[in-house]
Amino acid sequence: MARTVSETIYILNGPNLNLLGTREPETYGHASLADVERICAETSAKFGLKADCRQSNREGELIDFIHEAHAKKAAGIVINAGGYSHTSIALHDALVAVKIPTVEVHISNIHARESFRHHSFTARAAFATLAGFGIDGYRLAIIGLAAKIGAQAKA
Repeated sequence: MARTVSETIYILNGPNLNLLGTREPETYGHASLADVERICAETSAKFGLKADCRQSNREGELIDFIHEAHAKKAAGIVINAGGYSHTSIALHDALVAVKIPTVEVHISNIHARESFRHHSFTARAAFATLAGFGIDGYRLAIIGLAAKIGAQAKA
């Protein structure tokens, strides 16, 4: 394994993701944030990793989580910054500053939606982006992140 960092990955969810399951189910499905967190914990464990799941509706708190991930030498970050993906240069800058392997996730296909959602500042700070796979995108993101950091699936 090529890592000298912790076995923890941060799963960061931005504004309105606390409303999953009830918010626009035709776009985001019926799964809740608790369902997302369960998928993340289960998938991470398959690679010997621990998922530290966080959600905030506040941009500054998300930045604080990114800084904390750096201070605690997190192995990686999976981020769904929600609407902040399309507006937050500050989140982009925080991700670039910490140099932690990051995957961006969007539950819906942002490129099939309103034009203002087609650009993501946070995507430029990530080595990969997944969009449109529903909450299964988190599982796929963790699998890709594990490959990037050299974590092997446990038997």
